[in-house]
Amino acid sequence: MQILMFTKMLKNTGKISLEEAGDHMVQMGFDGADLTVREGGYVLPEEASEKLPQAIKMLKSKGLTVPMITTNITDAKTGYAEDIFRTASECGVEYIKLGYWRYEGFGKILKQIEEAQKQISEIYTLSKKYDVTATMHTHAGPYLSADPVLLFMLLKNYDPRWLGAYIDPGHMFAESGPLGLEMRIDLLAAFIRLVAVKNYRWVKVPEEKTGERRWRLNMMPLKDEIVPWPLVFRCLKTIAFDGCVSIHSEYENLDFEQLIKQTGEDLNYLKKVLNSV
Repeated sequence: MQILMFTKMLKNTGKISLEEAGDHMVQMGFDGADLTVREGGYVLPEEASEKLPQAIKMLKSKGLTVPMITTNITDAKTGYAEDIFRTASECGVEYIKLGYWRYEGFGKILKQIEEAQKQISEIYTLSKKYDVTATMHTHAGPYLSADPVLLFMLLKNYDPRWLGAYIDPGHMFAESGPLGLEMRIDLLAAFIRLVAVKNYRWVKVPEEKTGERRWRLNMMPLKDEIVPWPLVFRCLKTIAFDGCVSIHSEYENLDFEQLIKQTGEDLNYLKKVLNSV
């Protein structure tokens, strides 16, 4: 099992180069990087053929692995999808996180599922062609992959060698609460290839302009165990999960130094959980 850092917040909060990001990941003790290859990421989709190999070579020179990349791909025919799959495969990347099929509103979901199934089938063909595993992320909110049951329906007819689930217990908890978390992991068990680690809780906060209190999701340190991480990793141990675990330090209220400190604490907490299960 490899523990990676999702590079999104290093770029967004720190505004630092990928080389500097690599140094921070090494200092914190990560095994590797979950590299963003998408709009606003460290590697832009249109530059993947040239710059993804360079980025991976540089990170590997620091002792970091790059077994997965995060993309916005939802269509095999657009957005440089095939370039990204081919280049990732040539660079030894094992997993490609796909983008999101956004729910378009009441009364449209059945048609959307049909359209998504067609696109997923074409992406599956790319995965087999380039011998990588595409994964769908359980992101809370108006996305077809938010519901583990619907995600299972989308995945069930495919070989998980080339199309898998990227479970995010933090988002799953935020979407449905603590009840049934174990059951949802159980349902997706055969397809789980990646795990995202972050802690969300619902809080009611006042809006800046009106003062009206509204519910929103707040990112919390892993040690708070709003998500029952020991339970999550006991379940994963039961199914002999040995994929990648990506820590998502999406703390928007922290400055860069605070982000690095909190990420280091989260990493140490996670290692203790893994050693205890």
